[in-house]
Amino acid sequence: MSTPGLRIAYFSMEIALDPALPTYSGGLGILAGDTLRSCADLGLSVCGVTLAHRHGYFRQSIDAEGRQVETPDPWHPESRLEELPARVHVGIGDDKVVLRAWLYRVVGADGHQVPVYLLDADLPENAPERRALTDRLYGGDDDYRLAQEAILGIGGVRMLRALGHHQLERFHLNEGHAALAIAELVEEQLAGAQGSDAVLCAVERVRAHCVFTTHTPVPAGHDRFPPQLARAVLGEQHTATLAALGCDDELNMTDLALAGAGFVNGVALRHGEISRGMFPGYPIRSITNGVHAGTWTSPPFQALFDRHLPHWRADPLSLRHAADIAPGEIAAAHAEAKRRLLEIVRERSGRALDPGALTLGFARRSTAYKRSMLVLRDPARLEQIAAQIGPLQLVFSGKAHPRDDDGRRLIREIYEAAQRSGPAVQIVWLSGYDMTLAAAVVAGCDVWLNTPIPPLEASGTSGMKAALNGVPSLSILDGWWLEGCVEGVTGWAIGRDGDAGALSPEARDALHAASLYDKLEHAVAPCFYKQPERFQEIMRQAIALNGSYFNTHRMVLQYVSEAYREPTAPAPQLELRASESA
Repeated sequence: MSTPGLRIAYFSMEIALDPALPTYSGGLGILAGDTLRSCADLGLSVCGVTLAHRHGYFRQSIDAEGRQVETPDPWHPESRLEELPARVHVGIGDDKVVLRAWLYRVVGADGHQVPVYLLDADLPENAPERRALTDRLYGGDDDYRLAQEAILGIGGVRMLRALGHHQLERFHLNEGHAALAIAELVEEQLAGAQGSDAVLCAVERVRAHCVFTTHTPVPAGHDRFPPQLARAVLGEQHTATLAALGCDDELNMTDLALAGAGFVNGVALRHGEISRGMFPGYPIRSITNGVHAGTWTSPPFQALFDRHLPHWRADPLSLRHAADIAPGEIAAAHAEAKRRLLEIVRERSGRALDPGALTLGFARRSTAYKRSMLVLRDPARLEQIAAQIGPLQLVFSGKAHPRDDDGRRLIREIYEAAQRSGPAVQIVWLSGYDMTLAAAVVAGCDVWLNTPIPPLEASGTSGMKAALNGVPSLSILDGWWLEGCVEGVTGWAIGRDGDAGALSPEARDALHAASLYDKLEHAVAPCFYKQPERFQEIMRQAIALNGSYFNTHRMVLQYVSEAYREPTAPAPQLELRASESA
Protein backbone atom coordinates (compact mmCIF):
# COMPACT_ATOMS: atom_id res chain seq x y z
CA MET A 1 0.00 0.00 0.00
CA SER A 2 1.22 3.51 -0.79
CA THR A 3 -0.23 6.82 0.35
CA PRO A 4 1.35 9.61 -1.72
CA GLY A 5 1.91 12.89 0.10
CA LEU A 6 1.31 11.52 3.58
CA ARG A 7 4.16 12.79 5.72
CA ILE A 8 4.00 12.03 9.43
CA ALA A 9 6.58 12.50 12.20
CA TYR A 10 6.00 10.12 15.10
CA PHE A 11 7.59 11.18 18.42
CA SER A 12 8.08 8.74 21.29
CA MET A 13 10.45 8.83 24.26
CA GLU A 14 11.05 5.10 23.76
CA ILE A 15 10.81 2.89 20.68
CA ALA A 16 11.46 -0.86 20.68
CA LEU A 17 13.25 -1.10 17.35
CA ASP A 18 15.13 -4.35 17.78
CA PRO A 19 15.53 -6.83 20.66
CA ALA A 20 19.26 -6.13 20.59
CA LEU A 21 18.84 -2.37 21.09
CA PRO A 22 17.80 -1.41 24.66
CA THR A 23 15.89 1.71 23.57
CA TYR A 24 12.66 0.82 25.37
CA SER A 25 11.39 -0.03 28.84
CA GLY A 26 7.98 -1.57 28.28
CA GLY A 27 4.58 -1.23 26.68
CA LEU A 28 4.89 2.34 25.40
CA GLY A 29 8.08 1.56 23.51
CA ILE A 30 6.78 -1.78 22.25
CA LEU A 31 3.68 -0.04 20.89
CA ALA A 32 5.82 2.62 19.20
CA GLY A 33 8.00 0.00 17.54
CA ASP A 34 5.00 -2.02 16.40
CA THR A 35 3.37 1.14 15.03
CA LEU A 36 6.39 1.99 12.90
CA ARG A 37 6.72 -1.60 11.70
CA SER A 38 3.13 -1.50 10.47
CA CYS A 39 3.74 1.90 8.85
CA ALA A 40 6.63 0.32 6.95
CA ASP A 41 4.52 -2.68 5.93
CA LEU A 42 1.76 -0.36 4.73
CA GLY A 43 4.16 1.83 2.74
CA LEU A 44 3.37 5.03 4.63
CA SER A 45 5.59 8.10 4.48
CA VAL A 46 6.40 8.24 8.19
CA CYS A 47 9.52 8.90 10.24
CA GLY A 48 10.16 8.27 13.93
CA VAL A 49 11.90 10.52 16.47
CA THR A 50 13.30 9.30 19.79
CA LEU A 51 16.47 9.45 21.93
CA ALA A 52 19.54 7.23 21.65
CA HIS A 53 19.51 6.04 25.31
CA ARG A 54 23.11 4.85 25.19
CA HIS A 55 22.87 3.30 28.65
CA GLY A 56 19.57 1.62 27.86
CA TYR A 57 16.95 1.03 30.54
CA PHE A 58 18.58 -1.66 32.69
CA ARG A 59 19.53 -5.31 32.71
CA GLN A 60 17.62 -7.27 35.29
CA SER A 61 18.78 -10.10 37.50
CA ILE A 62 17.35 -11.53 40.71
CA ASP A 63 19.54 -12.25 43.74
CA ALA A 64 19.18 -15.18 46.14
CA GLU A 65 16.62 -13.27 48.24
CA GLY A 66 14.44 -12.45 45.24
CA ARG A 67 15.50 -8.82 44.99
CA GLN A 68 15.70 -7.21 41.57
CA VAL A 69 19.23 -6.10 40.71
CA GLU A 70 19.64 -3.43 38.02
CA THR A 71 22.79 -2.95 35.99
CA PRO A 72 23.36 -0.64 33.00
CA ASP A 73 22.54 -2.01 29.58
CA PRO A 74 24.91 0.01 27.37
CA TRP A 75 25.07 -0.11 23.62
CA HIS A 76 26.99 1.85 21.01
CA PRO A 77 25.08 3.50 18.17
CA GLU A 78 28.39 3.87 16.35
CA SER A 79 28.55 0.11 15.82
CA ARG A 80 24.95 -0.36 14.73
CA LEU A 81 23.58 2.79 13.11
CA GLU A 82 24.37 5.43 10.52
CA GLU A 83 25.41 8.84 11.83
CA LEU A 84 23.73 11.69 9.99
CA PRO A 85 25.69 14.90 9.31
CA ALA A 86 23.08 17.37 10.60
CA ARG A 87 23.65 19.19 13.91
CA VAL A 88 21.13 21.27 15.86
CA HIS A 89 21.21 23.20 19.15
CA VAL A 90 18.75 23.19 22.03
CA GLY A 91 19.03 25.64 24.90
CA ILE A 92 19.18 23.80 28.23
CA GLY A 93 19.70 26.26 31.05
CA ASP A 94 22.61 28.50 30.08
CA ASP A 95 24.02 25.99 27.60
CA LYS A 96 23.42 25.36 23.94
CA VAL A 97 23.40 21.59 23.74
CA VAL A 98 24.51 20.21 20.38
CA LEU A 99 22.58 17.22 19.05
CA ARG A 100 23.22 14.73 16.29
CA ALA A 101 20.97 11.95 15.00
CA TRP A 102 21.56 8.28 14.31
CA LEU A 103 19.50 6.60 11.60
CA TYR A 104 17.73 3.29 12.05
CA ARG A 105 15.68 1.96 9.16
CA VAL A 106 12.50 0.00 9.86
CA VAL A 107 12.06 -2.18 6.77
CA GLY A 108 8.58 -3.30 5.80
CA ALA A 109 7.45 -6.60 4.32
CA ASP A 110 7.81 -5.21 0.77
CA GLY A 111 11.03 -3.31 1.41
CA HIS A 112 9.54 0.11 2.19
CA GLN A 113 11.66 1.93 4.79
CA VAL A 114 10.61 4.11 7.69
CA PRO A 115 13.54 6.15 9.04
CA VAL A 116 13.88 6.56 12.78
CA TYR A 117 16.08 9.35 14.13
CA LEU A 118 17.71 8.72 17.50
CA LEU A 119 18.85 12.02 19.02
CA ASP A 120 22.20 11.99 20.79
CA ALA A 121 23.93 14.65 22.92
CA ASP A 122 27.15 12.66 23.42
CA LEU A 123 29.35 15.04 21.47
CA PRO A 124 32.68 16.68 22.44
CA GLU A 125 31.15 20.14 21.97
CA ASN A 126 28.96 19.58 25.04
CA ALA A 127 29.96 19.68 28.70
CA PRO A 128 30.19 16.22 30.33
CA GLU A 129 26.90 16.55 32.20
CA ARG A 130 25.16 17.67 28.99
CA ARG A 131 26.68 14.82 26.97
CA ALA A 132 24.84 12.41 29.28
CA LEU A 133 21.39 13.93 28.74
CA THR A 134 20.35 11.33 26.17
CA ASP A 135 21.92 8.35 27.96
CA ARG A 136 19.37 7.03 30.44
CA LEU A 137 15.79 6.13 29.68
CA TYR A 138 13.56 7.50 32.47
CA GLY A 139 16.60 8.18 34.63
CA GLY A 140 17.68 11.15 36.72
CA ASP A 141 15.78 13.87 38.55
CA ASP A 142 13.19 16.37 37.29
CA ASP A 143 15.89 18.58 35.74
CA TYR A 144 17.25 15.64 33.76
CA ARG A 145 13.77 14.50 32.77
CA LEU A 146 12.69 17.95 31.55
CA ALA A 147 15.95 18.39 29.66
CA GLN A 148 15.32 15.05 27.92
CA GLU A 149 11.79 16.08 27.02
CA ALA A 150 13.11 19.38 25.62
CA ILE A 151 15.59 17.47 23.50
CA LEU A 152 12.88 15.12 22.24
CA GLY A 153 10.28 17.78 21.47
CA ILE A 154 12.23 20.94 20.61
CA GLY A 155 15.35 19.17 19.39
CA GLY A 156 13.27 16.66 17.46
CA VAL A 157 11.50 19.36 15.46
CA ARG A 158 14.78 21.17 14.78
CA MET A 159 16.49 17.96 13.67
CA LEU A 160 13.64 17.15 11.30
CA ARG A 161 14.04 20.57 9.71
CA ALA A 162 17.82 20.17 9.51
CA LEU A 163 17.31 16.85 7.73
CA GLY A 164 15.11 18.49 5.14
CA HIS A 165 11.66 17.53 6.44
CA HIS A 166 9.96 20.87 5.79
CA GLN A 167 6.64 19.61 4.43
CA LEU A 168 5.52 17.39 7.29
CA GLU A 169 1.74 17.26 7.54
CA ARG A 170 1.33 15.75 11.00
CA PHE A 171 3.32 15.57 14.21
CA HIS A 172 2.11 12.60 16.24
CA LEU A 173 3.03 12.72 19.94
CA ASN A 174 2.98 9.27 21.52
CA GLU A 175 2.31 10.31 25.14
CA GLY A 176 3.14 13.75 26.57
CA HIS A 177 6.93 13.43 26.72
CA ALA A 178 7.29 15.18 23.34
CA ALA A 179 4.75 17.94 24.01
CA LEU A 180 7.41 20.67 23.81
CA ALA A 181 7.38 20.05 20.07
CA ILE A 182 4.17 22.08 20.11
CA ALA A 183 5.95 25.09 21.66
CA GLU A 184 8.68 24.84 19.04
CA LEU A 185 6.15 24.63 16.20
CA VAL A 186 4.29 27.66 17.56
CA GLU A 187 7.52 29.64 17.63
CA GLU A 188 8.23 28.56 14.06
CA GLN A 189 4.85 29.98 13.06
CA LEU A 190 5.40 33.21 14.97
CA ALA A 191 8.76 33.86 13.29
CA GLY A 192 9.34 36.78 15.65
CA ALA A 193 5.83 38.21 15.52
CA GLN A 194 4.35 39.34 18.85
CA GLY A 195 0.96 40.02 20.34
CA SER A 196 -2.05 37.97 21.39
CA ASP A 197 -3.55 37.77 17.92
CA ALA A 198 -0.32 36.47 16.43
CA VAL A 199 0.02 33.84 19.14
CA LEU A 200 -3.58 32.71 18.77
CA CYS A 201 -3.22 32.36 15.01
CA ALA A 202 0.04 30.46 15.40
CA VAL A 203 -1.48 28.05 17.91
CA GLU A 204 -4.45 27.37 15.62
CA ARG A 205 -2.18 26.67 12.67
CA VAL A 206 -0.05 24.30 14.75
CA ARG A 207 -3.07 22.55 16.22
CA ALA A 208 -4.23 21.55 12.74
CA HIS A 209 -1.01 19.54 12.33
CA CYS A 210 -0.66 17.83 15.74
CA VAL A 211 -1.98 14.50 17.02
CA PHE A 212 -1.69 13.45 20.65
CA THR A 213 -2.17 9.93 21.99
CA THR A 214 -2.57 9.74 25.76
CA HIS A 215 -1.88 6.43 27.50
CA THR A 216 -2.20 7.15 31.20
CA PRO A 217 -5.60 6.96 32.96
CA VAL A 218 -4.39 8.32 36.32
CA PRO A 219 -3.33 11.94 37.08
CA ALA A 220 -0.12 10.84 38.80
CA GLY A 221 1.15 9.36 35.55
CA HIS A 222 1.39 12.70 33.73
CA ASP A 223 4.67 14.63 33.81
CA ARG A 224 4.49 17.94 35.69
CA PHE A 225 7.23 20.49 36.28
CA PRO A 226 7.15 23.64 38.46
CA PRO A 227 7.34 26.96 36.59
CA GLN A 228 10.69 27.93 38.08
CA LEU A 229 12.24 24.71 36.76
CA ALA A 230 10.67 25.27 33.34
CA ARG A 231 12.19 28.76 33.21
CA ALA A 232 15.58 27.51 34.39
CA VAL A 233 15.74 24.67 31.86
CA LEU A 234 13.92 26.14 28.86
CA GLY A 235 14.67 29.86 29.07
CA GLU A 236 12.40 32.88 28.71
CA GLN A 237 11.47 32.46 25.04
CA HIS A 238 9.90 29.05 25.41
CA THR A 239 8.32 29.79 28.79
CA ALA A 240 6.54 32.80 27.29
CA THR A 241 5.12 30.56 24.57
CA LEU A 242 4.15 27.98 27.17
CA ALA A 243 2.34 30.67 29.13
CA ALA A 244 0.33 31.45 26.00
CA LEU A 245 -0.65 27.78 25.89
CA GLY A 246 -1.88 27.87 29.48
CA CYS A 247 1.23 26.42 31.14
CA ASP A 248 2.40 29.39 33.20
CA ASP A 249 1.41 28.09 36.66
CA GLU A 250 2.77 24.60 35.99
CA LEU A 251 4.30 22.86 33.00
CA ASN A 252 1.96 19.88 32.66
CA MET A 253 3.03 18.02 29.55
CA THR A 254 -0.39 16.46 29.04
CA ASP A 255 -2.14 19.82 29.31
CA LEU A 256 0.32 21.25 26.81
CA ALA A 257 -0.32 18.41 24.37
CA LEU A 258 -4.08 18.76 24.79
CA ALA A 259 -3.90 22.51 24.15
CA GLY A 260 -1.82 22.13 21.01
CA ALA A 261 -3.25 19.03 19.31
CA GLY A 262 -6.17 19.06 16.92
CA PHE A 263 -6.77 15.32 17.34
CA VAL A 264 -6.50 13.59 20.73
CA ASN A 265 -7.19 9.94 21.40
CA GLY A 266 -7.14 7.34 24.11
CA VAL A 267 -5.95 3.80 23.41
CA ALA A 268 -9.14 1.79 23.99
CA LEU A 269 -12.84 2.57 24.06
CA ARG A 270 -12.98 2.60 27.87
CA HIS A 271 -9.78 4.61 28.09
CA GLY A 272 -11.31 7.23 25.83
CA GLU A 273 -14.24 7.50 28.26
CA ILE A 274 -11.89 7.80 31.23
CA SER A 275 -9.80 10.45 29.47
CA ARG A 276 -12.83 12.57 28.62
CA GLY A 277 -13.70 12.53 32.31
CA MET A 278 -10.15 13.49 33.30
CA PHE A 279 -9.91 16.28 30.71
CA PRO A 280 -13.39 17.76 30.24
CA GLY A 281 -13.84 20.07 27.30
CA TYR A 282 -11.52 18.19 24.94
CA PRO A 283 -12.99 16.02 22.16
CA ILE A 284 -10.95 12.91 22.98
CA ARG A 285 -11.49 10.00 20.63
CA SER A 286 -10.58 6.33 20.95
CA ILE A 287 -8.31 4.25 18.74
CA THR A 288 -7.68 0.89 20.38
CA ASN A 289 -4.06 -0.26 20.38
CA GLY A 290 -2.79 -3.26 18.48
CA VAL A 291 0.38 -5.30 18.08
CA HIS A 292 2.49 -6.05 15.02
CA ALA A 293 1.40 -9.47 13.83
CA GLY A 294 4.65 -10.35 12.08
CA THR A 295 6.72 -9.56 15.17
CA TRP A 296 4.66 -11.30 17.84
CA THR A 297 3.56 -14.44 16.01
CA SER A 298 5.84 -17.30 17.04
CA PRO A 299 7.73 -19.34 14.40
CA PRO A 300 5.38 -22.36 14.61
CA PHE A 301 2.34 -20.17 14.00
CA GLN A 302 4.13 -18.19 11.30
CA ALA A 303 4.70 -21.46 9.47
CA LEU A 304 1.06 -22.47 10.02
CA PHE A 305 -0.28 -19.15 8.72
CA ASP A 306 2.13 -19.21 5.77
CA ARG A 307 0.62 -22.54 4.69
CA HIS A 308 -3.02 -21.52 5.03
CA LEU A 309 -3.10 -17.69 4.88
CA PRO A 310 -0.10 -16.64 2.78
CA HIS A 311 -0.86 -12.89 2.88
CA TRP A 312 -1.39 -12.61 6.64
CA ARG A 313 1.69 -10.44 7.24
CA ALA A 314 0.55 -7.74 4.82
CA ASP A 315 -3.12 -8.20 5.72
CA PRO A 316 -3.57 -9.41 9.32
CA LEU A 317 -7.34 -9.12 8.83
CA SER A 318 -7.02 -12.33 6.83
CA LEU A 319 -6.35 -14.09 10.16
CA ARG A 320 -10.13 -14.21 10.51
CA HIS A 321 -9.88 -17.19 8.17
CA ALA A 322 -7.95 -19.04 10.88
CA ALA A 323 -11.45 -20.26 11.78
CA ASP A 324 -11.03 -22.65 8.83
CA ILE A 325 -7.71 -24.13 9.99
CA ALA A 326 -8.04 -27.58 11.52
CA PRO A 327 -7.94 -27.38 15.33
CA GLY A 328 -5.35 -30.15 15.42
CA GLU A 329 -2.92 -28.06 13.41
CA ILE A 330 -3.37 -25.14 15.79
CA ALA A 331 -2.79 -27.46 18.75
CA ALA A 332 0.38 -28.82 17.13
CA ALA A 333 1.77 -25.32 16.50
CA HIS A 334 1.03 -24.36 20.10
CA ALA A 335 2.71 -27.50 21.41
CA GLU A 336 5.90 -26.45 19.61
CA ALA A 337 5.71 -22.91 21.05
CA LYS A 338 5.11 -24.37 24.51
CA ARG A 339 8.07 -26.72 24.15
CA ARG A 340 10.30 -23.71 23.45
CA LEU A 341 9.00 -21.85 26.50
CA LEU A 342 9.63 -24.85 28.75
CA GLU A 343 13.18 -25.05 27.40
CA ILE A 344 13.71 -21.41 28.44
CA VAL A 345 12.22 -22.15 31.86
CA ARG A 346 14.67 -25.03 32.33
CA GLU A 347 17.62 -22.93 31.15
CA ARG A 348 16.85 -19.93 33.38
CA SER A 349 15.34 -21.51 36.49
CA GLY A 350 16.38 -25.15 36.49
CA ARG A 351 12.69 -26.16 36.70
CA ALA A 352 11.39 -28.94 34.47
CA LEU A 353 7.75 -28.11 33.78
CA ASP A 354 5.23 -30.61 32.45
CA PRO A 355 4.23 -29.99 28.80
CA GLY A 356 0.84 -31.55 29.52
CA ALA A 357 -0.02 -29.33 32.52
CA LEU A 358 -2.17 -26.20 32.28
CA THR A 359 0.31 -23.31 32.15
CA LEU A 360 -0.71 -19.73 32.89
CA GLY A 361 1.50 -16.84 31.78
CA PHE A 362 1.87 -13.46 33.48
CA ALA A 363 4.69 -11.30 32.09
CA ARG A 364 4.58 -7.51 32.11
CA ARG A 365 5.89 -4.49 33.99
CA SER A 366 5.85 -5.17 37.72
CA THR A 367 3.81 -2.45 39.39
CA ALA A 368 1.11 -2.47 42.02
CA TYR A 369 -1.95 -1.81 39.85
CA LYS A 370 -1.29 -4.89 37.71
CA ARG A 371 -1.76 -7.10 40.82
CA SER A 372 0.61 -9.90 39.86
CA MET A 373 0.03 -11.53 43.28
CA LEU A 374 -3.75 -11.73 42.91
CA VAL A 375 -3.65 -15.29 41.59
CA LEU A 376 -1.43 -16.28 44.57
CA ARG A 377 -3.72 -14.67 47.16
CA ASP A 378 -5.04 -18.07 48.32
CA PRO A 379 -2.44 -20.79 47.63
CA ALA A 380 -4.63 -23.42 49.29
CA ARG A 381 -7.37 -22.76 46.75
CA LEU A 382 -4.92 -23.27 43.89
CA GLU A 383 -3.78 -26.54 45.46
CA GLN A 384 -7.40 -27.63 45.76
CA ILE A 385 -8.10 -26.86 42.08
CA ALA A 386 -4.95 -28.75 41.05
CA ALA A 387 -5.92 -31.76 43.18
CA GLN A 388 -9.45 -31.92 41.80
CA ILE A 389 -8.82 -31.18 38.12
CA GLY A 390 -5.14 -31.24 37.19
CA PRO A 391 -1.76 -29.64 37.91
CA LEU A 392 -1.20 -25.92 37.42
CA GLN A 393 1.93 -24.12 36.28
CA LEU A 394 2.38 -20.34 36.55
CA VAL A 395 5.17 -18.59 34.66
CA PHE A 396 5.91 -15.00 35.77
CA SER A 397 8.29 -12.38 34.45
CA GLY A 398 8.63 -8.59 34.29
CA LYS A 399 10.70 -5.62 35.37
CA ALA A 400 9.97 -3.06 38.07
CA HIS A 401 11.12 0.53 37.66
CA PRO A 402 14.16 0.98 39.93
CA ARG A 403 12.26 3.55 42.03
CA ASP A 404 9.02 1.52 42.19
CA ASP A 405 9.36 -0.06 45.63
CA ASP A 406 5.96 -1.78 45.38
CA GLY A 407 6.87 -3.30 42.03
CA ARG A 408 10.19 -4.55 43.39
CA ARG A 409 8.40 -6.01 46.42
CA LEU A 410 5.99 -7.92 44.17
CA ILE A 411 8.89 -9.51 42.32
CA ARG A 412 10.37 -10.64 45.62
CA GLU A 413 7.04 -12.08 46.81
CA ILE A 414 6.53 -14.05 43.59
CA TYR A 415 10.12 -15.28 43.71
CA GLU A 416 9.59 -16.47 47.29
CA ALA A 417 6.32 -18.16 46.32
CA ALA A 418 8.15 -19.91 43.49
CA GLN A 419 10.75 -21.23 45.94
CA ARG A 420 7.98 -22.69 48.10
CA SER A 421 5.87 -24.16 45.28
CA GLY A 422 5.42 -27.90 44.91
CA PRO A 423 4.61 -30.29 42.07
CA ALA A 424 0.84 -29.71 42.02
CA VAL A 425 1.13 -25.91 41.61
CA GLN A 426 4.50 -25.02 40.17
CA ILE A 427 5.48 -21.33 40.10
CA VAL A 428 8.42 -20.01 38.11
CA TRP A 429 9.94 -16.54 37.99
CA LEU A 430 12.02 -15.76 34.88
CA SER A 431 14.47 -12.86 35.20
CA GLY A 432 15.96 -10.80 32.39
CA TYR A 433 12.62 -9.71 30.94
CA ASP A 434 12.86 -8.26 27.43
CA MET A 435 11.16 -8.50 24.03
CA THR A 436 12.55 -11.95 23.29
CA LEU A 437 11.44 -13.45 26.59
CA ALA A 438 8.05 -11.75 26.36
CA ALA A 439 7.49 -13.28 22.92
CA ALA A 440 8.30 -16.75 24.23
CA VAL A 441 5.94 -16.46 27.22
CA VAL A 442 2.94 -15.04 25.34
CA ALA A 443 3.22 -17.80 22.73
CA GLY A 444 4.12 -20.73 24.97
CA CYS A 445 1.66 -20.52 27.85
CA ASP A 446 -1.79 -22.10 27.53
CA VAL A 447 -3.76 -19.21 29.05
CA TRP A 448 -2.78 -15.57 29.41
CA LEU A 449 -3.55 -14.07 32.82
CA ASN A 450 -4.16 -10.34 33.35
CA THR A 451 -5.44 -8.89 36.63
CA PRO A 452 -5.17 -5.06 36.66
CA ILE A 453 -7.17 -2.81 38.96
CA PRO A 454 -9.88 -1.37 36.70
CA PRO A 455 -9.92 1.14 35.08
CA LEU A 456 -6.14 1.56 35.28
CA GLU A 457 -5.25 -0.66 32.31
CA ALA A 458 -5.50 1.94 29.55
CA SER A 459 -5.24 -0.73 26.87
CA GLY A 460 -2.81 -3.55 27.54
CA THR A 461 -1.32 -5.37 24.57
CA SER A 462 0.18 -8.57 26.00
CA GLY A 463 -3.10 -10.45 25.61
CA MET A 464 -3.26 -9.34 21.97
CA LYS A 465 0.14 -10.94 21.39
CA ALA A 466 -1.07 -14.12 23.06
CA ALA A 467 -4.17 -14.20 20.84
CA LEU A 468 -2.02 -14.17 17.68
CA ASN A 469 -0.57 -17.45 18.96
CA GLY A 470 -3.90 -19.06 19.78
CA VAL A 471 -3.58 -18.35 23.51
CA PRO A 472 -6.87 -17.24 25.12
CA SER A 473 -6.97 -14.73 27.97
CA LEU A 474 -8.30 -15.03 31.50
CA SER A 475 -8.52 -11.36 32.35
CA ILE A 476 -10.16 -8.57 34.30
CA LEU A 477 -12.60 -6.64 32.10
CA ASP A 478 -10.48 -3.56 31.50
CA GLY A 479 -8.61 -1.97 28.61
CA TRP A 480 -8.79 -3.90 25.36
CA TRP A 481 -10.34 -6.99 26.97
CA LEU A 482 -13.65 -5.14 27.31
CA GLU A 483 -13.68 -5.19 23.51
CA GLY A 484 -11.99 -8.55 22.90
CA CYS A 485 -13.66 -10.83 25.42
CA VAL A 486 -16.32 -13.16 24.09
CA GLU A 487 -16.93 -15.36 27.12
CA GLY A 488 -15.96 -18.96 26.49
CA VAL A 489 -15.14 -18.13 22.86
CA THR A 490 -11.96 -16.00 22.91
CA GLY A 491 -11.25 -16.52 26.61
CA TRP A 492 -12.79 -15.76 29.97
CA ALA A 493 -13.55 -12.70 32.08
CA ILE A 494 -12.61 -12.28 35.72
CA GLY A 495 -15.49 -10.54 37.47
CA ARG A 496 -17.95 -8.18 35.81
CA ASP A 497 -17.52 -4.72 34.38
CA GLY A 498 -17.91 -2.16 37.17
CA ASP A 499 -18.30 -4.76 39.92
CA ALA A 500 -15.79 -3.19 42.32
CA GLY A 501 -16.26 0.55 41.90
CA ALA A 502 -17.57 1.23 45.42
CA LEU A 503 -15.50 -1.37 47.28
CA SER A 504 -12.43 -0.88 49.43
CA PRO A 505 -9.17 -2.09 47.91
CA GLU A 506 -9.20 -5.14 50.18
CA ALA A 507 -12.79 -6.06 49.31
CA ARG A 508 -12.14 -5.43 45.61
CA ASP A 509 -9.11 -7.72 45.56
CA ALA A 510 -10.98 -10.41 47.49
CA LEU A 511 -13.87 -10.24 45.02
CA HIS A 512 -11.63 -10.49 41.98
CA ALA A 513 -9.50 -13.27 43.46
CA ALA A 514 -12.64 -15.30 44.21
CA SER A 515 -13.87 -14.76 40.67
CA LEU A 516 -10.49 -15.76 39.25
CA TYR A 517 -10.45 -19.00 41.25
CA ASP A 518 -14.06 -19.80 40.36
CA LYS A 519 -13.43 -19.27 36.66
CA LEU A 520 -10.23 -21.30 36.80
CA GLU A 521 -11.94 -24.15 38.69
CA HIS A 522 -15.24 -24.30 36.83
CA ALA A 523 -14.38 -23.15 33.30
CA VAL A 524 -10.72 -22.89 32.33
CA ALA A 525 -9.13 -25.98 33.90
CA PRO A 526 -12.06 -28.34 33.11
CA CYS A 527 -12.05 -27.16 29.50
CA PHE A 528 -8.30 -27.68 29.19
CA TYR A 529 -8.20 -31.11 30.81
CA LYS A 530 -11.61 -32.60 30.00
CA GLN A 531 -12.69 -30.92 26.76
CA PRO A 532 -9.55 -30.57 24.65
CA GLU A 533 -11.52 -30.20 21.41
CA ARG A 534 -13.44 -27.26 22.86
CA PHE A 535 -10.23 -25.71 24.19
CA GLN A 536 -8.71 -25.98 20.71
CA GLU A 537 -11.76 -24.23 19.29
CA ILE A 538 -11.27 -21.37 21.77
CA MET A 539 -7.65 -21.14 20.64
CA ARG A 540 -8.81 -20.95 17.04
CA GLN A 541 -11.35 -18.22 17.79
CA ALA A 542 -8.75 -16.21 19.73
CA ILE A 543 -6.79 -15.95 16.49
CA ALA A 544 -9.78 -15.45 14.18
CA LEU A 545 -11.61 -12.85 16.26
CA ASN A 546 -8.89 -11.13 18.30
CA GLY A 547 -5.68 -11.67 16.34
CA SER A 548 -7.30 -10.44 13.14
CA TYR A 549 -8.47 -7.17 14.72
CA PHE A 550 -6.18 -6.14 17.58
CA ASN A 551 -3.12 -5.46 15.43
CA THR A 552 -1.23 -2.31 14.51
CA HIS A 553 -2.13 -2.55 10.81
CA ARG A 554 -5.77 -1.91 11.73
CA MET A 555 -4.73 0.69 14.32
CA VAL A 556 -2.47 2.61 11.90
CA LEU A 557 -5.15 2.66 9.21
CA GLN A 558 -7.52 4.14 11.79
CA TYR A 559 -4.99 6.88 12.48
CA VAL A 560 -4.73 7.51 8.73
CA SER A 561 -8.48 7.82 8.27
CA GLU A 562 -9.30 9.62 11.53
CA ALA A 563 -6.25 11.43 12.92
CA TYR A 564 -4.06 12.26 9.95
CA ARG A 565 -6.67 14.38 8.21
CA GLU A 566 -7.98 17.86 8.86
CA PRO A 567 -9.61 18.13 12.31
CA THR A 568 -13.39 18.19 12.12
CA ALA A 569 -14.22 18.73 15.79
CA PRO A 570 -14.10 22.30 17.16
CA ALA A 571 -10.95 22.95 19.16
CA PRO A 572 -11.22 24.25 22.73
CA GLN A 573 -10.77 28.01 22.95
CA LEU A 574 -7.48 29.09 24.48
CA GLU A 575 -7.56 31.73 27.16
CA LEU A 576 -4.50 33.77 26.26
CA ARG A 577 -2.47 35.21 29.10
CA ALA A 578 -1.64 38.90 29.34
CA SER A 579 2.03 38.05 29.30
CA GLU A 580 1.75 36.70 25.77
CA SER A 581 2.12 40.09 24.15
CA ALA A 582 5.44 40.62 25.87
